[in-house]
Formats: sequence, C-alpha cells, structure tokens
Amino acid sequence: MVDIRFHLCSGPMTLEALLGALPPSLAPIDDAGAGAQLVSGAEELSVAGPQHVSLAAHRSYIEDLRATMAGVVVVSADLSEHVPATSRAVIAERPHEVFAAFLDRLYPRGTRGAVGGVEAGGAEPFVEAGVTIGPNVVLGPGVEIGSGTVIGANTVIGAGVAIGRDCIIAGNCSIDCAYLGSNVVVHAGARIGSEGFGWLDLGRTNRKIPQLGRVIVQDGVEIGANTTIDRGALGDTVIGEGTKIDNLVQIGHNCHIGRYCLIAAQSGLSGSTVLEDGVLMGGGVGTAGHLTIGQGSVVHGRAAVTKSWPANSKLIGAPAQDIRDFWREAAMLRRMSKGDKG
Repeated sequence: MVDIRFHLCSGPMTLEALLGALPPSLAPIDDAGAGAQLVSGAEELSVAGPQHVSLAAHRSYIEDLRATMAGVVVVSADLSEHVPATSRAVIAERPHEVFAAFLDRLYPRGTRGAVGGVEAGGAEPFVEAGVTIGPNVVLGPGVEIGSGTVIGANTVIGAGVAIGRDCIIAGNCSIDCAYLGSNVVVHAGARIGSEGFGWLDLGRTNRKIPQLGRVIVQDGVEIGANTTIDRGALGDTVIGEGTKIDNLVQIGHNCHIGRYCLIAAQSGLSGSTVLEDGVLMGGGVGTAGHLTIGQGSVVHGRAAVTKSWPANSKLIGAPAQDIRDFWREAAMLRRMSKGDKG
C-alpha cells in the first residue's frame, strides 16, 4: 500500500485538476464528467477507497476491478464495461502512462522514498532501551527500533522505517520504506526498500513509474550481504517468516516470498514473482515476472523460470522444466549422439 510514513501526498485535489495537468498526448478518450471528484491518493484496486484513484490496464485486473471501491479508475477501453457504478472511469489509450502522471502529481518526487518521506524536522527517532548503534549511523525522522537490536557502522535507516526487537543490522546497509519484524538479520551492504525497476514507453522515453509501495520483512528472516530487495510499486514486497536469503540476490518490486523459503546466492526474482511457503531455490536462478512457484517446490541452480508451476515441482534448466522431463531428454540426446537408436 501507499504509506504516508514514506510517501507524502500533495492531495486532496480534484480529478479535473489531475486531468488538466496531463500533456495533450495523454488526454483521455472519456473522463466520464470528471467535475469536482476529490482524489486524496492512489491505491491498488483491491484496497482502494472512495477517494483513491486506481488502475486497470489489462484483463488480469478484471476481478479486482469489478469489486473495487476506488472512487476513480484509470482504465483501458476494453475493460470499461467492468467498472462498477460506484467508480468514475477515466478511459485512456495509454492507461499506464496516465496513471503514472497522476502519481507524479499526487506524490511529487521530492516527497517520497529516500529523498523525502516524512517531512524534514518530523518526529524524532524512537529507540527502545538496549539498542546498540554503531558509529556514523543515520536514523531518519520517525524511525522506530526495538530493544536488543544492533545497528552496524555507517548504516542508513530512512524516515519512518520500523525495526523490531533483537535484530542484527550489519554495517553499510540502507533500509528505506520498510517494516522489519523481530529477530531479523541483515548482512553487510544489503539494500532494502530501494526503488523498483519500473518503466513505461520502453526503448523510447523509458518513463519511470513512481515506486510508492513498501517492503515487509517478517520475523526471523535473514538477508545476505549485498542483497537488494526493492519496494513495491503500489503494493508491498513481502518476505515471509523464517525465510533465508543468500548474498547477492535481487528481489524485484511486488515479489511475495512465503515462509521458510531458501534462496541461494546470485538469484534474481523479477517483479511480482510469488514463491509459496517452503520453496528452495538454488544459486543463480532467474524468474520472469508475474508468476507463482508452488509450495514446497525445488528450483535447481541456474534454472530460468518462465511460467507458473504447481506445488512440489522439481525444476531444472533454461527454460525451466520438470526435472524428470529434463533428464529423459538428456538421456535421449546422449543416445542419439552415440549413434544408439535403440
């Protein structure tokens, strides 16, 4: 969700004002009589309220669109019939770009994330008794740290971040737009809550999509050295309880990692990858975005996962396939290369 601890909204403002700030190239096909409809922020369809603007740009949004409580929905023409009567539709040829322009207007760059967040001079950090803070540590306004936690030298904790009890945050880390539970270990050089890699108009203008979500790290998680976990675009990136992440891992925006997963070094998860509970991932694995790997699955090293897989899958290869099919094909190729047609 868009959390005002990290991203300040310049609203409320009227939908008419938002539309008036759009460049002519993004003028909507139909704004359904924008008028004085007030918009106080942006949210995902599933959690938006009557003063939120939300986005529905392709068919995967249909169920959430039909049920949304959003006051305004930016929508493509082919989905406009699914907008509920309680929402005002803004129909656009390029809905993603219109929505990104709304986000830039509602959450100006200087007020969000590492460069903004809670206003300068805001609430003093709240540090419980028994916290150990190393040299040259920077704590932003509104930071909260629980007792027994250790913060290593040169680490920067951004405005509004909350860290639970008995955590170990090593030196030279940066944590922004995040909530960490208790008994979390973050090794040296990790980056949590940095902007996700989201772009529009690819290969032409490469227009940035504002990244306004959070990172939620549950209890007992361990995060390896120089690992990067990006915050969500609108929703959250979530790391489930007891999960262990090795060094040099990249976790993209809006990924949801279940409980008690193991992710080995140099793996990369593209945005909106879902790992269900207990997934084991070998070194150097890569995933395409917007896919799910089912509970208890094992993904062998260097696999490239390009689609969703059910629970208890055993995957290997690039593109990844069921391990039995992989070894069957390998055996067949071996026989063919030796001239054995039997």
